[in-house]
Amino acid sequence: MSDRGQSSVVGVALLLGATVVALGVLTASVGALVDGHAARADADRVAADMEDALRPVETTGHRTGEVRFTEGSLHTEARDLHVIKDGTLERTVPVGALVFERGDRRVRSVAGAVVRGRDDNAWTVDQPPIVGSEATEVLVVGAARLNASDGGVGGRQVSAELATNVSHERITLGRGTYRVAIETTVPAAIERALKEQGASSVYRSDIDGDGLSSVVAEFPGVRRGYLVVHDMRLEVKDG
Repeated sequence: MSDRGQSSVVGVALLLGATVVALGVLTASVGALVDGHAARADADRVAADMEDALRPVETTGHRTGEVRFTEGSLHTEARDLHVIKDGTLERTVPVGALVFERGDRRVRSVAGAVVRGRDDNAWTVDQPPIVGSEATEVLVVGAARLNASDGGVGGRQVSAELATNVSHERITLGRGTYRVAIETTVPAAIERALKEQGASSVYRSDIDGDGLSSVVAEFPGVRRGYLVVHDMRLEVKDG
């Protein structure tokens, strides 16, 4: 075979090789794009489902909701809410958190708030149930306590049932200056939410020394404080 013929064969082989590589890169890129859209759709759906299924303030007694996703996991984690009066830790409520994960997508319900996203790119879908007025000198701290049984679900094409049996306890805390601390791994979102609910300042601190920081919100003025614990007795199971 002539040198020209050999060069032609080599050229065709190189062209075919480059085409195969390009097709592989294109397929991987399309696959990643499709997976990213699916993960985002799952997170959107889970956030809406959580908000609908977990209604600690409005619900009394039994309630059942459904959370659906095509891939991922749904589980509980330990979290606390602290109420600080006149500089002293007054009450701690183990509120817990319900967390959905799929790749780098996250949705969580903590202390009554539903939060989308991760780190500083997170935002609240539903605000924590903390209300008050400096004018009326009142602060009502709602603490949505999951009180969840052990368990979680995960895999593909999951339909999870969230069953709650909600009761409420109102605790009078008396007059004083108040700070509220919520343990969370998405502090930026919780900080913004608490500022919108009247906190004069927010900062981060490990209140109980367990290695997990809390967002600490200080509410201005002397107020009559009330803590309302919404005990949900949550069960997470395969639907």
